[in-house]
Amino acid sequence: MSDDHMTTTVPEAIAAVLGWPVAHSLSPRLHGFWLQEQGLAGTYLGLPIAPEAFEPTVRGLAAAGFRGANVTVPHKLAALRLADVLDDAARAIGAVNTLVFQPDGQILGRNTDAYGFMANLQQAGVDPQVGPALVIGAGGAARAAVHALLSAGCPRLYLTNRTAATAYGLAESMADDRIHVLSFNCLEKLPDDIVLLGNTTSLGMAGKGRLALDLAGLPDTAWVHDIVYVPLETPLLQAARQRGLRTVDGLGMLLHQAVPAFRAFYGREVQVTDALRAHVLGDG
Repeated sequence: MSDDHMTTTVPEAIAAVLGWPVAHSLSPRLHGFWLQEQGLAGTYLGLPIAPEAFEPTVRGLAAAGFRGANVTVPHKLAALRLADVLDDAARAIGAVNTLVFQPDGQILGRNTDAYGFMANLQQAGVDPQVGPALVIGAGGAARAAVHALLSAGCPRLYLTNRTAATAYGLAESMADDRIHVLSFNCLEKLPDDIVLLGNTTSLGMAGKGRLALDLAGLPDTAWVHDIVYVPLETPLLQAARQRGLRTVDGLGMLLHQAVPAFRAFYGREVQVTDALRAHVLGDG
């Protein structure tokens, strides 16, 4: 064998997003932008994995040398059960969206949704310590938002959901006396001390119902945030702008939550920039 064939080369770093379906995911476009920007010989794939095939697929990817995988609907709970070690956010939120495969075979389970939620708000200029927040919804995204806001020092957090029992269940699991569950009827007359109103439901998404609420009672200094990003300007954000309120769209959460995943998979620090947003939206 020649010396050329004896040369040790660094294997290409490969990661993926796992979902069912996954064709709609913007993650390959997002990570692909950073790989090109950083000049890295890496690959990021979108893999459609049926729920019954999730665990064997993940173990197969780890054995095949993948660095890790992002996890989207419907696999976040399965990823939580599969991981050998969980970070604090994953434990608190009860879901995993990032799996990191260690050289020793261990699978680390992380949740970067709370990080992405807060980084998006902070980049826009929102300070959650200033006053109360109202979170609408009680699903997985709401759990990430509540964890993020409480961790960042939000002094009071109102929580409301169409199914009240789910909101009470979330509040009980978080065990923090700053959480106050309100009736869904509160949306007809919002508390007047809110600094941030955040929608974590799918209402307002293309093809879904509309979130009907009157923003007149909000103080002029309030921020309105919607995690929905299809469309980028939801009816809620449109109404907020017309009311003269500051708004934060949902795309930033997706972009920011990918930053720690990229670091784990490819070992580089990256940033959320206007060029990245334009690329992910298909404008760049």
